[in-house]
Amino acid sequence: MLRQRLHKIIADAVRANEIPYGLLLVRKDHKEFLYTEEGVNRDAVFRIYSMTKPVTSAAVMKLIEAGELLSSDPVSRFLDGFQNQRVAVCGGTVPVKREVTIGDLLNMTSGLVYGNPNTMAGVQTQAVLDEIDRRLLSKNPVSTREAANLFGRCALNFQPGESWDYGVSADILGAVIEVVCGETFGQFVERELLLPLEMYDTGFTVREENKKRLVQSFERAADGTLVPYHGNHLGIINAMDRSAVYESGGAGLTSTPDDYSHFAEMLLCDGSYHGRQILKERTVRYMTSPKLNKKQRRNLGWEADYSGYNYGNLMRILVDENKSPVIGTNGSYGWDGWMGTFFCNSPADCMTVLFFTQVTNAGWLPVAKRLQNVIFSELTH
Repeated sequence: MLRQRLHKIIADAVRANEIPYGLLLVRKDHKEFLYTEEGVNRDAVFRIYSMTKPVTSAAVMKLIEAGELLSSDPVSRFLDGFQNQRVAVCGGTVPVKREVTIGDLLNMTSGLVYGNPNTMAGVQTQAVLDEIDRRLLSKNPVSTREAANLFGRCALNFQPGESWDYGVSADILGAVIEVVCGETFGQFVERELLLPLEMYDTGFTVREENKKRLVQSFERAADGTLVPYHGNHLGIINAMDRSAVYESGGAGLTSTPDDYSHFAEMLLCDGSYHGRQILKERTVRYMTSPKLNKKQRRNLGWEADYSGYNYGNLMRILVDENKSPVIGTNGSYGWDGWMGTFFCNSPADCMTVLFFTQVTNAGWLPVAKRLQNVIFSELTH
């Protein structure tokens, strides 16, 4: 009965032209509880965009627990572009009061933003994103480290640590990892996370044998219909037809629902996966705990969606379920992606919810919220 109700929600969203297709996977008590799909196969490969961010956070946690990084480390220690930074103010810029730190990047309190025509920081950041896209398919694409240094030279939107804004912070962390480890970000993630977690269909590049499984992405046309999307966004090659040089820690991974469930399960199991300790138990608790103070939370955007939530280590964390716009459990955490992929872990309920689709400018879709309401109301203790 429950599966039929959830399937109907997805099928109705497809018929209503909200999404082109959808896939739902729910795990509870460390085993699969429910799966359903509409218009897509389970083994499909998806562009997960900002669901890359929690994986990047876990990669940073590996270095923090190994003593190779501190949350308080200034980013300028690793990247020259973060030296002598400036903050945008009315009529110009002023020097930073203190340097951007690794912790600022993890918690989006750095002052770095995404493109925005209404702010100096947003305009300069968009110019960098345009340069990345301009060179994306050329013989000289922007690399992960070059992109980070270019972003570092943009004006910050506020003094480091004084507020919160969603931006390219996770991309900088990928470059920091490259400097610390002396290898590409993708190589580090594959060795330390993807292979131990048996996430064989996840990566910054789609393997040749998997390209036929890469799903078509869609965008909304002027008349409201969904049409195939063929553009590139945030330095991500939509066609995934070549190796990525810019390995975006904020948006670059492709994955499958089953692969990502391995990552989510590892976090639910205090860092353990099939007997292998990927992250230490205390590290996972640190990674999945809220980090914003009252002042920073005032700018935690999208208030209709984020009432009751805090943020930390590149994920939202529910701290007051009575104020949440959806049914949830305190301590649950997760994130979503630009094309509508979504995941949520609820440690108290020992549950993971994963929803995957591919439509641009999506994020935390209404259909994903409807599914969460039904699942949490039915399955929680």
